[in-house]
Amino acid sequence: MEKTPNKLLIVLAFFSIYVIWGSTYLLNKIAVSELAPFMLAAIRFITAGILIFVLCKFLGISLSVTKKQLKNTIIAGFLFLTFGNGIVVWALRFVDSGFAALEISAQPLIVLLLLRVLDGKKIKTMSLIGVGLGIIGMYLLVSQKQIISDGDSIIGMGMIFLCLVSWAYGSIFVSKADLPANYFVNTGYQMISGGIMLMLASFAFGESWSLPTTWSGEVQISMILLILFGSIVAFTSFNYLLKVVSPEKVATSTYVNPIIAMSLGWYFLNEQITLQSSIAALVLLTGVYFINTKKKLILLARFKGRLRPKKVEIE
Repeated sequence: MEKTPNKLLIVLAFFSIYVIWGSTYLLNKIAVSELAPFMLAAIRFITAGILIFVLCKFLGISLSVTKKQLKNTIIAGFLFLTFGNGIVVWALRFVDSGFAALEISAQPLIVLLLLRVLDGKKIKTMSLIGVGLGIIGMYLLVSQKQIISDGDSIIGMGMIFLCLVSWAYGSIFVSKADLPANYFVNTGYQMISGGIMLMLASFAFGESWSLPTTWSGEVQISMILLILFGSIVAFTSFNYLLKVVSPEKVATSTYVNPIIAMSLGWYFLNEQITLQSSIAALVLLTGVYFINTKKKLILLARFKGRLRPKKVEIE
């Protein structure tokens, strides 16, 4: 029999991917203003992976995995971290942290479409409404004057969309793949493999590396928070949730992430929150709600009820 998931752990894990991940956009934006993007992400994930392995050794947790599990963690590391996160960090040089988080909030939409294509999962009426609203929200977001008038911003938003696809497919892949049973071990291997691939990408693109002692105080603090909380705590929580709840439920973190990211970007970095951005956020997040909700539209239910013939009682 499978062990029943701990409800408290699930709540804490959701808090991690909701709140902590929402703040990582700000932290990455601060760090990438001074550091090369792939170098930044490589140092973050390799360091986090090493710390996780040290913690496992301290707790007496075995790091042994099968060849298949190692292969799957490498694939997941690429989908989530090397491409899925590394490109987002790169794009943050050209896109506001709030805009990036808002675009990534469309992840449930991509998960839904991929589940339809890959697994033949039927898209219900409520989800179809959500897809329509999601598309409208994405259009309102990327059609803003400050974005379409800047070629770099267009490229940045386009690359973030590809990251969306990578994360969405990774979520589906991890929910089914044979991975290490221990979530720390699973996360550690993904961090190390993803970080090594980011390091190779950094060398391939000729990025210049620097020692942490040469970084500014803000960047040092940002990196510490990214490694300890954004990587170890939140990503371990993410992998845990993918195994105990459905990918669609995990993707609901996109309700909260953009709100936190936009608020922090506005407060700390003076990023502008336009009226169109606010409308786009409202439409897009409403679409995400429709995709994830299991409730039926009351209006449709009433309409169907009116079409049903009334039963005639015979006394």
